[in-house]
Amino acid sequence: MDEARHERIRAAVRAIPEGRVSTYGDVAAAAGERSARVVGWVLRDDGADLPWHRVLRADGSSAPHIADEQHARLREEGVEIRDGRVVLANHRLASGWIS
Repeated sequence: MDEARHERIRAAVRAIPEGRVSTYGDVAAAAGERSARVVGWVLRDDGADLPWHRVLRADGSSAPHIADEQHARLREEGVEIRDGRVVLANHRLASGWIS
């Protein structure tokens, strides 16, 4: 992946404000990407300094290997989690949140 694409994804994740969440697909769309998977790759390889915990699966769930830490961080920000999923209707950013 070229550096410009990589940095667009990082910028989109960085733009998610505290107490709000976005999906991998939303971040991809905001960064001009077609695939949500690429967002996961960037966060896995170069996301430690980003608010990675604010990026979720389309159904509001977390990947099992990060769920405990992700949920703890989100709860600290006031994000509601019910039955293992973030209540997207209350915390998801509206489309077009970054340009």
